[in-house]
Amino acid sequence: MKKLCHIDEIDNHNSKGFDFHGQLLFAVRQQDNVYVYRNSCPHLGIQLEWLPDRFLDVEGELIQCSTHGALFTIDEGLCISGPCSGQSLQAVDHEVRDQEIYVALD
Repeated sequence: MKKLCHIDEIDNHNSKGFDFHGQLLFAVRQQDNVYVYRNSCPHLGIQLEWLPDRFLDVEGELIQCSTHGALFTIDEGLCISGPCSGQSLQAVDHEVRDQEIYVALD
């Protein structure tokens, strides 16, 4: 596993994008829970954010694709609304150790 960042680099109830060794990822933090996904919409394979580090909807409760407005659950990455309904974001294996986020990439 490789270090992605310190948990404090992601504000609580917020998100942050990364170009990690050539792979586009993003992480969402909710309290002590962190979720990491590949930054690619299952509908068109495009990046999700509408501004740098902005992956969440206005309420901060769902991940939102900037192109077609598809909405994904934060904890599972499941599309619950939009053109890719029923599909999921690709989760990245990760763990938090000593306040550092580590990811496992192939």
